Amino acid sequence: MYFDNTEIAFASQSDYALKKAYLLFKCMENPVLIRVGTALLNGALKWHLPVAGIVKKTVFQHFAAGADLADALQTVHKLARYRIRSVMDYAVEGQSDESGFERVFQATLSVIDFASANREIPFVVFKPSGFGPLALYRKISEGGQLSPVEAAEWECVVARWDQICRKARENHLTVMVDAEETWIQKAVDDLVFKMMKKYNRHHCAVCNTLQMYRKDRLAYLKARFEIAESAGFFIGYKVVRGAYMEREAARAAALGCENPIHLSKEATDRDYDAAVDFIVDHLDRISLFAGTHNERSCYLLKQKMQARGIAKDHHKVWFGQLYGMRDNISFELAHAGYNVAKYLPYGPWRDVVPYLIRRARENTSVKGQSSRELSLIRAELRRRRSIKNNSHV
Repeated sequence: MYFDNTEIAFASQSDYALKKAYLLFKCMENPVLIRVGTALLNGALKWHLPVAGIVKKTVFQHFAAGADLADALQTVHKLARYRIRSVMDYAVEGQSDESGFERVFQATLSVIDFASANREIPFVVFKPSGFGPLALYRKISEGGQLSPVEAAEWECVVARWDQICRKARENHLTVMVDAEETWIQKAVDDLVFKMMKKYNRHHCAVCNTLQMYRKDRLAYLKARFEIAESAGFFIGYKVVRGAYMEREAARAAALGCENPIHLSKEATDRDYDAAVDFIVDHLDRISLFAGTHNERSCYLLKQKMQARGIAKDHHKVWFGQLYGMRDNISFELAHAGYNVAKYLPYGPWRDVVPYLIRRARENTSVKGQSSRELSLIRAELRRRRSIKNNSHV
């Protein structure tokens, strides 16, 4: 294995915290338990049952940075002590009306103000569906004709994006735009690229997300590079494998069309590594945020940087993992001097639960993810017990 120094990985966690994490990942290892548990949790939220205490002390405490920015700041400082930076994510999903979109937008503006006052936070992220209706993104992606009402709605969405991106640039931050499903993504891609052209003239203030399980993303990356190179602006990409595999496959089957994502993990891995290779070869124009829990991919990126003589702390190369997961990667890389940032979701616990449920489902879909977490925690607890026992001899 590539990242197995558990002393470094769990330096920030007490024995009690590790034991709680072990129980949590043990539950997440069981797909059936996840399905039943998430269904029960959704029901409890719908019927306003008293589950707050359980949720807050388990999944919310482990995977979320807090209920508000004041709570999150403690997590930011804690990570910074180990040379790990933060990506702030107001993780409230599922908004469906203008008041909800406006709340998420205003909260994101506040996050930028918050981040600009804290050097430990170089990135802010938002999800496109937080700023406008999914149906509108989809209609634009499909080339549909907008009604006057829809056109006015879209103008509002674009204005929100523009204000966020402008404010990020003014505060010398990078705003990352999360990915959506393929049938929504074209509108997102076009709008992100428009913002890149406008705000990435001097540095990468706006960064898009590439889901490399899509068959077309490697070609898309290279085509966007050619445009940026010719026009003289910078681009940036968070490179991930992908998060909507089941929904993409189900939709393709229902429509009787070709599945837009690779049918094998090997093909996805190949394109992921190729995209990282391409960006590392073009750092003069592209910034990289390697968002992955795959140890081999992180190790390969380390090797590529060393082979090309790229400094460990090069400002255009970042590794990223989710808060509460794969600390063995994050803490070891940071300890070695590489740029690392943890994704820190925060927000009112009830509003963040849909995000946490989605992450739990994604985790169970990655073969061996929970098992690896469990084996590392077991190894660290054994190491600590051995030290305690020897100290009493």
